[in-house]
Amino acid sequence: MTLPRKGARTVTVDRVVYRWTVRRRPTYGQGLGQSPLTVAVEQAGAPGSVLVVRLPGAHPGNWLGLPTAVATPASVALAVREAREQGWRPGSPGGPFRLDLVQR
Repeated sequence: MTLPRKGARTVTVDRVVYRWTVRRRPTYGQGLGQSPLTVAVEQAGAPGSVLVVRLPGAHPGNWLGLPTAVATPASVALAVREAREQGWRPGSPGGPFRLDLVQR
């Protein structure tokens, strides 16, 4: 699984470049506030496992005006470091690695 090039941003963490993206439009569950904002991250130029981070807050495009989460380069960098500590290997093939920051 790879991220679309259009709309993806980059962040450098410990001298490694990663691409990350947030869905522009919320999924149905995100629109209703049933699921939080998620960010997808992959190592740039090295297809492999994708990191999926659930953030504490609703998608900014939710339909109910719920408090939202904000994905910033700094928050993505922190999530990448934590996922690496928990065993995410971005250059290795495999399914998505899930990091849940909602329960904190």
